[in-house]
Amino acid sequence: MNILVTGAWAQGKEATEKLNALGHKAVFMQNEKDELPCKSDEIDAVICNGLFLHHSIDDFKSLRYIQLTSAGYDRVPMEKVREKNIKIFNAGGVYSIPMAEYAVGAVLQMLKKFSFFAENQKKHQWVKNRELVELNNKTVCIFGCGNVGSECAKRFSAFGCRVLGVDVFEAEKEYFEKIVLLENAKDILPQADVVVLTMPLTEKTRHSINKSVFSLMKKGAIVVNIARGALIDTEDLITALKTSLGGAVLDVFEDEPLDENSPLWDFENVIITPHNSFVSDGNNKRLWDLIFHNLSVE
Repeated sequence: MNILVTGAWAQGKEATEKLNALGHKAVFMQNEKDELPCKSDEIDAVICNGLFLHHSIDDFKSLRYIQLTSAGYDRVPMEKVREKNIKIFNAGGVYSIPMAEYAVGAVLQMLKKFSFFAENQKKHQWVKNRELVELNNKTVCIFGCGNVGSECAKRFSAFGCRVLGVDVFEAEKEYFEKIVLLENAKDILPQADVVVLTMPLTEKTRHSINKSVFSLMKKGAIVVNIARGALIDTEDLITALKTSLGGAVLDVFEDEPLDENSPLWDFENVIITPHNSFVSDGNNKRLWDLIFHNLSVE
């Protein structure tokens, strides 16, 4: 196959050599915004992330295979992919472990007041805090019960949490006590001490976490978003943080980078990271193995 590999795959340049050794004709482009290094109508396969945000998929006349380096499909024109019968694979499972570890770690950081102790350490001050909270016996509600959600459920369960799930499909899965449909989330939300968002961004889920949902949450609940920023209505989140939420862990935002004037920066009960929860020393091997496995079955 004629394969276009982009810099969205950190090992992409190295991988082109192996792909060529396997009999493919692979070319590499670092930046997906740049001009293509080959004729688009001669490309059979692409390994990319946001390539089609900058280049029309209609120009890829021979395209029959897409491998994404991300888990989400929201940067790809899926209607046209289906219309053209193009096979598409995501990076499902590659980033699930670090994201789940991030979610648990950030919640623990909040419950154990690590920011309080970090500030006092800077000041060389020995000050105890009598308001630390256990994660044990808390109820965690996970929106999105796929790879990332399941890894989150596994880890929160290990800390003695009761785990409930919300998904577009009803199912029974290990570590989840119960999974309900998205439209029935109202039935379990009031029980949750922690709400973790791992579901994909679609027209159905965009701004699905809004004032009506926040109003159902237990006072003092913590919201963790490691999926897509636009799942949450930002203005409604800001209002909830001022009134009812105990805190928020935010790794993703509607507009990235987060505007330096956003009020979210200034909340003491908010942890902000720059879309970083997926980063891990184990990702490269998992992605490499996944991509070459998918190409071998193709």
